[in-house]
Amino acid sequence: MLKFTPLLLALIYGIVAWRFSAWRLKSELDNKSAELADPGLRKHMGRLAEALDLPRIKVHLYDVPTINGLAAPDGRIFITRGFYDAYRAGTVTAEEILSVVAHELGHVALGHSRRRMIDFSGQNALRMGLAMVLARILPGFGPMVAGALTSLLTAKLSRKDEYEADAYASALLTKAGYGTAPQVSLFEKLETLSGNRGNSPAWLLSHPKTAERIAAIQALDAKWHGRG
Repeated sequence: MLKFTPLLLALIYGIVAWRFSAWRLKSELDNKSAELADPGLRKHMGRLAEALDLPRIKVHLYDVPTINGLAAPDGRIFITRGFYDAYRAGTVTAEEILSVVAHELGHVALGHSRRRMIDFSGQNALRMGLAMVLARILPGFGPMVAGALTSLLTAKLSRKDEYEADAYASALLTKAGYGTAPQVSLFEKLETLSGNRGNSPAWLLSHPKTAERIAAIQALDAKWHGRG
């Protein structure tokens, strides 16, 4: 039993660390956000809500300059001030903003926040277990190798979540009458908008390559419309 104690402690630590991170994020969002009040965007949100048979979809504006969307662990949906400013400047369209909201709704509907807590806790225990084993085989390097291997697993699981949320958004946007074009057009702009040129190796990225996400969305669209 004693030999499993470090793994059990690592699992507990992972749960506590994730919950602390979620609490800190909630505090940050509470202090730096308010409900999005843009009438034009609200009209589009109404079409998404109708497609989901909901009375409304509440979206919050997170007052940071980066361009991003976010699904909080408590289920709230956010777009950043940077994204909203790009919309007001005409750089992105209302439909493209809507595609981000649909994607974040996918994370909520598919339970990704809960899954990430389980994954984070399990990966922390896995990292420690691998480090203990590899330390005997590679003295001095075991923990480093264990950390690298666990990071690869974390990135792979995160990419899986992103593909699932993309597919959910594609289905929702299609049901609401927008189709998948807003997703594709936004992805084509996003690397330039965010300053990310996608130079990192694909296996280290927490999000899939943009071209691969576009291809997956287009494949779904072709399937639904009998083109593939």
